Amino acid sequence: MLPFQTMLLLDRTLEQPLYRQVAGGLLGALQRGLLAPGTRLPGSRALAQQLGLNRQTVIVAYDELVAQGWLESVPRRGLFVPRNLPQAAPQPLLAAGARPAYPARTAFAFESAVELPPLLLSARPALAFNDGFPDVRLAPLEALTRAYRTIARRPSAARYLRYGSPQGAAHLRAVLADDLRASRGLAIGPDNVLITRGSQQAIFLTAHLLLRPGDAVIVGETNYFAANAAFRHQGAHLLTVPVDAHGLDVEAVERLCQQRPVRLLYVTPHHHHPTTVTLRADRRLQLLRLAAAHGFAILEDDYDFDFHYASSPILPLASADSHGSVIYVGSLGKSLAPALRAGYLVAPPDLVRAATELRRLLDRQGDSLLEEALAELYRSGELHRHLRKARRIYEGRRDVLCALLHEHLPGAVHFEKPRGGLAVWARFAPQIALKALAQACQRRGLLLSDGTYYEGGQPNQNAARLGFASLNETELSEAVTILAASVQDLQASRPQLPG
Repeated sequence: MLPFQTMLLLDRTLEQPLYRQVAGGLLGALQRGLLAPGTRLPGSRALAQQLGLNRQTVIVAYDELVAQGWLESVPRRGLFVPRNLPQAAPQPLLAAGARPAYPARTAFAFESAVELPPLLLSARPALAFNDGFPDVRLAPLEALTRAYRTIARRPSAARYLRYGSPQGAAHLRAVLADDLRASRGLAIGPDNVLITRGSQQAIFLTAHLLLRPGDAVIVGETNYFAANAAFRHQGAHLLTVPVDAHGLDVEAVERLCQQRPVRLLYVTPHHHHPTTVTLRADRRLQLLRLAAAHGFAILEDDYDFDFHYASSPILPLASADSHGSVIYVGSLGKSLAPALRAGYLVAPPDLVRAATELRRLLDRQGDSLLEEALAELYRSGELHRHLRKARRIYEGRRDVLCALLHEHLPGAVHFEKPRGGLAVWARFAPQIALKALAQACQRRGLLLSDGTYYEGGQPNQNAARLGFASLNETELSEAVTILAASVQDLQASRPQLPG
């Protein structure tokens, strides 16, 4: 008789019933070739004795395998492995206490997604100069919780737990359309809005709808890496144009349009990602004229419209678009908290319908309860009260960070105080290797991008975004202290040339 006591590894501490462990162990032995077709299984009493189990446990396990067709019962002869099962190649017995390893690789080929840089994530107590994330400690959780309770108490609450519209909750689309009309001059209604799981999903949907392999997409030489990745995933060819203190070089855009057909232009005009500069008004108008003349689409990513400090926010390109050239996307995650996956896509209704149908293929719908709760925050005014408070706090943190950088890192870091957004674009002196600096900072407990996110067309730019919004004043001071000490370490370790 086979050594079933070593073949079948049972663990009485697991929640899984013992009969299922026995059945699974026997099935694994079949699939590993240890029980060949035609093999007779021991009787239930004999196997129970080997395993130290109640006989009824083994009977139930056998019945399970017979019902599934892995074993067959022959009257007056016993249980057998069916002869019509394919013969598996025998594999060595596992050592006592070992379990079959889950495969490290697939047995089939598949198409990998485009390679992305590793995420820069921090867990307290680690400090992080992130990409420019909001401070989740400021999120209006009490107001959001009240909104959930309000919804749950409604007689119609159960309908929010059923399937809903893949375009998003009608209530949220209506209040969002009202807000975008009032704050950003978009002459839209609910039919122009698709609620997405963050702005990245809106970017991906747009890329999938518009782009085919070989299509030309214009982006800045420095650009949001995840947008670039979405375009490359569709096989697009990226054409880069310079970004200066006034945003995208629109004359360079026009020259590219004269050289070849362009399908899409991606722009973050309010605060260019990553450099934070604002696209000048005349360039905005020129972009719209070029789009109409050359027939390309503009994907306008207004990811942090709500955080502008120097003046009133600049109205988006979409507010002046009369030809249907602009697809406008935004994020509520930047306004509240990144984990609240809510964004939107605004476009003419024909494209919204197409994007909604595509969204159904990859994500049947969003979180109906969350969408209704967000609509309540809009309706009650809680969201706008939160944004006014957060804007004041983030402006103060921006000023603190800029002052600390001037005080502790003169000559080592060069930057312009951003007029808006949640990060400072910091360019490090050439003698400071950013990758080495990021490693030195991490050893001291500070996460800092090594520049991988922002290489774009300038691999030697030696710059990174210093997100200030998620750090309070004490944390900003500690982070800059670590940054300055790490810079000093690198400078001290550089070999000195003889005088």
